[in-house]
Amino acid sequence: MNTRATARLQDLLGRAEEHIDLAEVALVVAAEEYPDLDISAYLARLDELADVVRRRLAPGLPIQDQLAALNRFLFEEQGFRPNPADYYDPRNSFLNDVLDRRLGIPLTLSIVYIAIGKRLGLPLAGVSFPGHFLVKCAVSGGVVILDPYSGGISLSLAELGDRLKLLKVTAAPSEEQVVAMLESAGARDVALRMLRNLKAIYMNLGDLQRALSCADRIVRVAPDAAAEVRERAALYLKLECFRAAMADFERYLELQPEAADADEVREQLLDLRRSAPPLN
Repeated sequence: MNTRATARLQDLLGRAEEHIDLAEVALVVAAEEYPDLDISAYLARLDELADVVRRRLAPGLPIQDQLAALNRFLFEEQGFRPNPADYYDPRNSFLNDVLDRRLGIPLTLSIVYIAIGKRLGLPLAGVSFPGHFLVKCAVSGGVVILDPYSGGISLSLAELGDRLKLLKVTAAPSEEQVVAMLESAGARDVALRMLRNLKAIYMNLGDLQRALSCADRIVRVAPDAAAEVRERAALYLKLECFRAAMADFERYLELQPEAADADEVREQLLDLRRSAPPLN
């Protein structure tokens, strides 16, 4: 694990939300895979992209027109686009690769969108919508929900409800249920979603060491997230790191003593205590 990058991530997420740049958070996550990553250079690239758009915006231009200009610039001129052919390529989750390749997943394309939009002064925020990360923008009289993975299109409540139906989140979502799922995602939420995505990708690839690195960073960011502690324990177990697995299982039981699987975990702990090699 890149301890320096992990420490920087924890420092960033400890700041007040208004002082956190989501792009920097995403680049610090990428620094685990790219230890020599020049984070400042990529942040400067985002500044440059925003400067290009800013020079095109007339003073007093309505927010909706600014969003349309941002969409044209990012998705038509710069060619940022989804990568459905290789959706689970880890590079789609690393912001430096997304900026280099112009390919990403909903989360990273949304981070690019938010990073540039905020540099333009647009009131953007991420939305951890089920299944698909989105962006919202405050406008006069309400908010606009945008999908950078689909070229920055705006989505109505009815269209969002249809997405929930497809995901089988709820059979017939009401407008109130949809609205309740449009809360702003803070930097910590975004970092955790990114790390969980990466962990799942590495698990699918059979790369348990990288999956463990993601799990470790998740637990450091959210030390009281019982499910994450248990998942890290399971990874330690697969990697035959028995003492570390025992410590995480014990921590899980401290956090969730009445969990549905508590008895199963206690049995596993007993087996580990009997079979784990002694400390030298």
